[in-house]
Amino acid sequence: MVSDRRLTRRRLAGVLIGTAAAVGGLFAYPTSTGHASLRAVVVASGSAAGGGTTSTSGTAAASDGSSTTYTGDVVDTRWGPVQVTITVSGGRVVSAGTAQVPNGNPRDEEINGYAVPVLNQEVVQAQSDQIDTVSGATVTSDGYIGSLQSALDAAHLR
Repeated sequence: MVSDRRLTRRRLAGVLIGTAAAVGGLFAYPTSTGHASLRAVVVASGSAAGGGTTSTSGTAAASDGSSTTYTGDVVDTRWGPVQVTITVSGGRVVSAGTAQVPNGNPRDEEINGYAVPVLNQEVVQAQSDQIDTVSGATVTSDGYIGSLQSALDAAHLR
């Protein structure tokens, strides 16, 4: 009976130590080239990422169905600059894209390859800057929203 208790205690100690080591390893594992945190998960099917378009600032879109593209301010993030473009027609955002996103390494390209299309789609659906961040792309999402706010301001949509 005494040996059963010792064996049980040793097993319990081994399980606790192993669990603590595994949890510690998970917290130490970088999710990008640094330590990015995760926020809300956005579940949506993505559309193609917008390319770098130039800015037309100032007036709202004409009533004849033409569209105007507005480019937001460059927002410097810890992984690189983010700059959003929106195309407005009839007072509505008809498309969103990016002129700049972090692309210094393959991980940046992977993250932005899935995050930017989701963010672009969210803008068109929301017609505002009230969009969710993309899980695993919090830094890019925050930069995107900051640049988007200035593009919406330029388009007089906020």
